[in-house]
Amino acid sequence: MVESIIQAAVGLGVIISLLFSELLGASAGGIVVPGYIAMYLDRPMQILGTIVVSLLTWGIIRLISNFTLLFGKRRMVLSILVGFILGWASRLLVYQNVTVYTYQLQSIGYIIPGLIANWFERQGFWKTITSLGVAAVLVRLILMVVFKGEL
Repeated sequence: MVESIIQAAVGLGVIISLLFSELLGASAGGIVVPGYIAMYLDRPMQILGTIVVSLLTWGIIRLISNFTLLFGKRRMVLSILVGFILGWASRLLVYQNVTVYTYQLQSIGYIIPGLIANWFERQGFWKTITSLGVAAVLVRLILMVVFKGEL
């Protein structure tokens, strides 16, 4: 049951993300991101952890871009790599009980923060965050209807 919910969330996230991109001209942080965020809407500290890691990743990418040419695939790969490392570090810090909210203030996955950071760079923070928030809530609402509240 859990596996089918995750598959449905990612699939719906892709569809809604494509609709947002085509109809509104705004990306929701990457094509698979809304589905994953929708699965964690009941864990706001993990969403906050993901946004913090994404912002740190974005800052590091902007700093690196002052010294080198970063665009296209290079920026995307570097965003994912830096996001992966910072997401992994957030899990280590939580594992050692350094944070106040043990086990909750960590990033969602390893790739998601890098994808979000890449879209922060491409279309800006507010446009990405608002599109992501609306898309994730829509995915979650549809999942609640389809699975009759069994999330």
